[in-house]
This record gives sequence, structure tokens and C-alpha cells, in this order.
Amino acid sequence: MKIPDRIQSKIIERKNISSFKRDHAIRPLVFTNGCFDLIHPGHVSYLMKARELGNFLWIGLNTDSSVKKLKGEKRPINDEVTRAILIASLFFVDAVTLFDEDNPITLLEEIHPDIHVKGGDYKKEDLVEYNAVIDFGGRVEILSYIEGASTTNLIKKIKDNN
Repeated sequence: MKIPDRIQSKIIERKNISSFKRDHAIRPLVFTNGCFDLIHPGHVSYLMKARELGNFLWIGLNTDSSVKKLKGEKRPINDEVTRAILIASLFFVDAVTLFDEDNPITLLEEIHPDIHVKGGDYKKEDLVEYNAVIDFGGRVEILSYIEGASTTNLIKKIKDNN
């Protein structure tokens, strides 16, 4: 499958982060991470709100193996390439990078965003990555999410209709 250059150019390999940052020194840079398995309105709303906090939105996308560790053997539904293409296709997303670690700390330390965003009922000080973000001078923001809009709920709905 040929991916349009405009989308492909947003998918940044780990080895190219430094050069990409040098070429795209847009601030404030906002970062968030997740599996983003089956894209739904909750994802779109959350990512749009994240982008509104700054001028550049960089997504850390869990690899297939890390999604399996987090969500179980039957996940992800969509493979990492498909998920990266879908996320990069959103006009308000500026960059997407896959990461395989259990948490985004190393990727955050490579990207050094001004703002790290998480959704849901987290307390920012309880996030495993909180101290890393604060240590390099960033801040953490927690955004609300749309109740009931989740990949798990979407999968359940699909199963119930079969």
C-alpha cells in the first residue's frame, strides 16, 4: 500500500527524532501517547484538545507488542502500521513515533515536549512519567474524556452484534 507522502512524513522513526526536532522547532510542543487501536470520537476529541494546548502535537504510539502487554493477547485489533497511518492522517497531528517500552519516559526524554497530556481520571503526580517531564522543564496536563467512548466498549458492541 502506498501511503501519501504528506501522511508518511509525519511518521518519525526513533533514530530520526533529533533531526526532525531540529527541522521542526515549533513550540509549544505537546506530546501524548497511547494505543489508539480503533479510532473513535473520544480519541479525536482528546487529541484535538491536546493540540489546542500548543502549536505542535506529537503522538507516542504503542507498538503491537506493548499493546499486547497492556491490553491482552487479543489486542491490538489494528497493527501498528495501520494505527500510525490513521493517527498521522488527522490534520491536527504533526508527528507520530512508535515506542515499545512499558511507559513513554524514554521517548519523552528524547522529544522534550513543553506539555505532556494524558486523558481520563489520572492524577498527574501519580503518572510514572510525571517526574521525568518535570525534570526537563515540561508540564503535565490531564484532559477529560468522553464518557463511554472507548475501544473496549467499541469491541464489546461489535461482539454483541454478532
